[in-house]
Amino acid sequence: MSENLLSSINYPDDLRQIDEAHLPQVAQELRDFIIEMVSVKEGHLGASLGVVELTIALHYVFNTPDDLLIWDVGHQAYGHKILTGRKEIFDTNRQLGGISGFPKRGESIYDAFGVGHSSTSISAALGMAIASNLKGDFDRQHIAVIGDASIAAGMAFEGLNHAGVTHANLLVILNDNAIGIDPSVGALKNYLTAVKTGKNPWQNNMIKSLSIDYSGPIDGHDIFAVIKELKRLQNIKGPKFLHVITTKGKGLKQAEEDQVKYHAPGKFDAKSGEIYLKSEENLPPKYQDVFGLTVLDLARKNEKIIGITPAMPSGSSLRFMMDALPERAFDVGIAEQHAVTLSAGMATQGMIVFCNIYSTFLQRAYDQVIHDVAIQNLPVIFCLDRAGLVGEDGATHHGVFDLTYLRCIPNMIIYSPLNEVALHNILYTAQLGLEHPIAIRYPRGRGVIPDWQSQHFGKYEKIEIGTAECLKKGTEIAVLSNGPIGKNVTLALANLNSPANIAHYDFAFVKPLDEGELHSIFNTFKTVITLEDGVISGGFGSAILEFASRNNYSANIKTLGIPDNFIEHGTVAELQRYCSIDAKSLEIIFSTK
Repeated sequence: MSENLLSSINYPDDLRQIDEAHLPQVAQELRDFIIEMVSVKEGHLGASLGVVELTIALHYVFNTPDDLLIWDVGHQAYGHKILTGRKEIFDTNRQLGGISGFPKRGESIYDAFGVGHSSTSISAALGMAIASNLKGDFDRQHIAVIGDASIAAGMAFEGLNHAGVTHANLLVILNDNAIGIDPSVGALKNYLTAVKTGKNPWQNNMIKSLSIDYSGPIDGHDIFAVIKELKRLQNIKGPKFLHVITTKGKGLKQAEEDQVKYHAPGKFDAKSGEIYLKSEENLPPKYQDVFGLTVLDLARKNEKIIGITPAMPSGSSLRFMMDALPERAFDVGIAEQHAVTLSAGMATQGMIVFCNIYSTFLQRAYDQVIHDVAIQNLPVIFCLDRAGLVGEDGATHHGVFDLTYLRCIPNMIIYSPLNEVALHNILYTAQLGLEHPIAIRYPRGRGVIPDWQSQHFGKYEKIEIGTAECLKKGTEIAVLSNGPIGKNVTLALANLNSPANIAHYDFAFVKPLDEGELHSIFNTFKTVITLEDGVISGGFGSAILEFASRNNYSANIKTLGIPDNFIEHGTVAELQRYCSIDAKSLEIIFSTK
């Protein structure tokens, strides 16, 4: 057919009116649409391209939204969004005020479950399926689509373990493309590879051993084969598992060949696939690279240093150490709980462990931080990348809770570097030996020092634990900032006509606080303003309020940070402005005091 079919498809009911023979054309048009949109608007590309045929087949066969479809993580759900009423507004994807980059219940009835973190789909779908049974509905279908990297996480196995002893009408679809954001790792990956290549005997199938009906593997890009198998499984009751083989980035040559880079490539030429590269000359370094380069340098000098990350070697820049010292740097897969306790185990044996986890993902290992690290007072070095507001990924990914959820844990040291030099030095200080675990939090993106590497790399200075620094003297108002957000204070003060009355302090340590400096501040200033790139509730500002209360200080204290609600997606600059913690907002606040 020559007519554009996608233009007539706004919802799955429209899709189901199309003759099955014409679905490959729909797949090509959907793939082209995703490429065209993401090339201009940015977002997660490769994962969505890889499941185009599967997405169409699922909505073609199943009666969504009555049948419940859940996408694990949601990186791969762009095609789903386009086919479920959001095609005309897809250009707002991940933009301030636009649609979310992930499935979200409040956005559409077709988004059966909100996601963003991995490995939740099986448990959620099983919960829905059991609820349907309890309500007497035994015909409703419940489908979880999960990738081979996500299914390796413990929570996914917990869901499968439970599913195998139920009569729940659950279909788990394994989207097996051998990669998450970085290539999949571990023994399960090797097992799945053996299944795909026919080297694993049928009787040894681990899914069947859990009393779950297994079928596959099948070609996930053969839309007719996928539809045929889904229709067959539609009529089988109980828990089922379909193994589908796909190629991440399918349909765009560069995305197929460099699946890591094209997971979220930024802007690129839709026709050629070439990424528009921005000149990095004279730009400050990314905080993640300061971490990665520094830890590698330290590890070359100290053979006890170990690097660990749960599935984020590229995003955390631990890749530098993994390439140079592979025997001492580990990607443990999507397994944050394991990463923390593995670090604890190594620490008991005298190893110096840098455990690098995105702030939002450390939430998944909170019990391990308390139980396995802090109670035993093991000096694990937690490096929390993507702390604070992270931008377009939105509420599921903002690292704004760590100051609060870590500050209440005994034995924890918490540090937020003001800039790249401070990060460089605290990493050096931590590996010299600490008596307690430490969490070092730093943001996504670039720092502020263009010549950091040439002027500062390798020139280490030890930081005294629990010290604050006066960055600017003043007479009436004291501004206490924590971490890189302090640069907004500096910018705001530079724009004020008469900033002499405002002092600025860098309180990099949230725990322990520099109480000596605080006594001096509260004995000098009547107004104290705190600023943090984290939630106000229970965070740095709360620590200052608690100090003032304990010591009966009566100063006027104003806390600035992230308000008590979930912050949606937008650029970091837009979101800081929304939270009134950008330089311009601070300038207005300071000028009215």
